[in-house]
Amino acid sequence: MSAVLNFKSHLTDLFAQALRAVAPEYEGATVLIERPKQASHGDYACNLAMQLAKPLRKSPRDIANALIAALPKSEVIEKVEIAGAGFINVFITTAAKQDVVHGVLQAGAGYGHVHVGAGRKVGVEFVSANPTGPLHVGHGRGAAVGDCLCNVLHAAGWNVTREFYYNDAGAQIDNLTLSVQLRCKGITPDDPSWPESGYRGDYILDVAKAYMAKEPVEADDHHTVGKGDADDAEAIRHFAVAYLRREQDLDLRAFQVEFDVFSLESALYTEGKVDETVKRLIASGHTYEQDNALWLRTTDFGDDKDRVMRKSEGGYTYFVPDVAYHLEKWKRGFVRVINEQGSDHHSTITRVRAGLQALDAGIPKGWPDYVLHQMVTVLKNGEEVKISKRAGSYVTLRDLIDEVGCDATRYFLAARHPDSQLVFDIDLAKSQSNDNPVYYIQYAHARISTVLAQWGGERTALLNADVGVLDSDYETALLQRMIDYPQVIETAAEDLAPHLVAFYLKELAADFHSYYNASRFLVEDEKLKLARLALIAAVAQVIKNGLALLGVSAPEKM
Repeated sequence: MSAVLNFKSHLTDLFAQALRAVAPEYEGATVLIERPKQASHGDYACNLAMQLAKPLRKSPRDIANALIAALPKSEVIEKVEIAGAGFINVFITTAAKQDVVHGVLQAGAGYGHVHVGAGRKVGVEFVSANPTGPLHVGHGRGAAVGDCLCNVLHAAGWNVTREFYYNDAGAQIDNLTLSVQLRCKGITPDDPSWPESGYRGDYILDVAKAYMAKEPVEADDHHTVGKGDADDAEAIRHFAVAYLRREQDLDLRAFQVEFDVFSLESALYTEGKVDETVKRLIASGHTYEQDNALWLRTTDFGDDKDRVMRKSEGGYTYFVPDVAYHLEKWKRGFVRVINEQGSDHHSTITRVRAGLQALDAGIPKGWPDYVLHQMVTVLKNGEEVKISKRAGSYVTLRDLIDEVGCDATRYFLAARHPDSQLVFDIDLAKSQSNDNPVYYIQYAHARISTVLAQWGGERTALLNADVGVLDSDYETALLQRMIDYPQVIETAAEDLAPHLVAFYLKELAADFHSYYNASRFLVEDEKLKLARLALIAAVAQVIKNGLALLGVSAPEKM
């Protein structure tokens, strides 16, 4: 038989067919296939009979019997039982589980990919740092979570666009311009005249020196700037933003993160998009004037109070260009948009969504989705590290990459739920021990590569291995874990939770290391040897696939 690569999906299809036969009027009902908590209850359970009991006015057990009778034949099902009030428990044949080894080896890098996205467009915006300095570890967490989320969504069948939005307008850019200008004039942060909101990091001096040296840097309009005039604030602004955008881009490349689209806040103003959006909001009837300010009646859309759009002294509040920017995303055809941002953006969610609803543009409620990450604390030698030599006031992403490498940095920043506080222990990330999860996972892959190299045979021989001899507890555990991988991808995509991949890989690595310590692979029995080698080759493939989603390498030697 051909290997089934996703048992849950396979069973979902079978029960959907049974549902059409038993109750065609309810064929749109959700078919939920789950893993029972107890192994004695089978490999999968379906509660469809319980769902249908009330609308069909029949007992769940009667419906369950009818569904089982209508269930199409499948080589992977050993038996089906009714439990309790009407749960349907499904037992998968041992042969089908064992054959997953062949399925993984044949699918290769494609194993685990699912099709829930069905090619639909999703735009994921992440990092989106102000171009006012080097990326800090918080931006790094956003980059790791956002990039891994994009990888997971792609593996789940979505058509993903990665986007970076530069807040290159407003007070922070004014502060950057003034800080660089003062440095150009020889004034340092120690001077009493240095503004309280000025930037103090050494990188400001680097920008000033480059500007005064007329170093060419490509600006937003693709023209080079660098007049070297310390009194030309506009030229300094263009140069500083372009310089720091380039620096951030270099940081992201070192972190192996790339984007498809870069958007500029300033362009929303120069192209009239902000004014156009404000006019549409006024025309919608959801705005009013009060105290010489323009307000948006966000309370019409669930906010706790109305919000100022245009301040009494002039100028728009920060959420107004956000609304204009998201309207552009909607116009670009993104049915789904996900913003990965720091938790300090929490207050903007309600007002941005309210603004989009007020536009009456057909945008659904709750659009866009948000994934917010918490702060990162960096530890070294058991003590918190708060500053960088270069940035002055914070630890940069490049500091971490230089200290522990890209792999460990990406894994540690993405391996916990974004909503949880994260402690990045530099000593742990550098350690070559089982306590270091990224080392532990990579070591499993390297161990397998070493065994296969010692064997020295043709990998194609493993495709024909008789996997029917894989019946030890260790082997059964590994088979079961690999079977779960497509479901991990699906759940991680549905819940916008790429850290689930990191959790899974730790468990798979633990299962393998236990097997490795208890077993021999290069045994004299040729049949058993090939079966075990095929199994661990499949495990290596799944580890490699999962690490790829996290943007982490799978070394063959360590």
